Amino acid sequence: NGHPTLGGHFAFTDTIAGYVTPVPRRCIAYGGTSLSPLDERRRYADGTYGKGAVMRFGHLGQEPRIHPDAVIAPTAVISGDVSIGAGCQVLHGAVLTAEGSPIVVGPNTIVMEHALVRASSTHAVHVGSHTLIGPMASVAGADIGEEVFLATGTRIFNGAEVGDRCEVRINAVVHLRTVLPAGTVVPISWVAVGDPLQILPPDSHEEIWAAQKELDFPGYVFGLDRDTPDLMVQLTERYGRSLSRHSEDRRLD
Repeated sequence: NGHPTLGGHFAFTDTIAGYVTPVPRRCIAYGGTSLSPLDERRRYADGTYGKGAVMRFGHLGQEPRIHPDAVIAPTAVISGDVSIGAGCQVLHGAVLTAEGSPIVVGPNTIVMEHALVRASSTHAVHVGSHTLIGPMASVAGADIGEEVFLATGTRIFNGAEVGDRCEVRINAVVHLRTVLPAGTVVPISWVAVGDPLQILPPDSHEEIWAAQKELDFPGYVFGLDRDTPDLMVQLTERYGRSLSRHSEDRRLD
């Protein structure tokens, strides 16, 4: 037996999977639950775990899948094809939004307050286990390894690959299509750019721009030529049409 409010474990025969397993009796949203362990497993298996407890949204026909052992703050937003693993913690104000490609968050990863994790139609997000995404950090369409530390205010752009055990420190940037080998440290406010990698101080504008220009942000992310005369008109209209698909989102409660 386990204590109903202290996250105790209950062994029972799982009629869904057909085996005996210990299941934690805890709610994925703060505040606990009155569900039986078997009901919790059923709701997770059919994709309905946490209904009414978390701001979960269906988007483009996909719904979030949250492990019963994850803990999600009631003000976090989980939208679309998002998979959150066992032992994860998603704190207040965090947003995980899959806008055409999946987001997969590995076990025991922490997404802190007001962090943004976004997958686009062309760039999925994969986050390995035991990784920390700090407050107000942003990850867009990138692969993040295991045991990675993304500090407060970091920015990881589309197509970036952050290897296992990397540290990206406060307000640092990993630019699009940049590859950080395992164990790399990006200092506070510095910019990591390119493959092969350069790590540059923020006052090295000319060097950063020379590398950044070759990576072609508008072409890679938005499919637009940088030299288009009305670039921002086309960009905002095209991106706006993509974002407008959220008008058909469904609150799962």
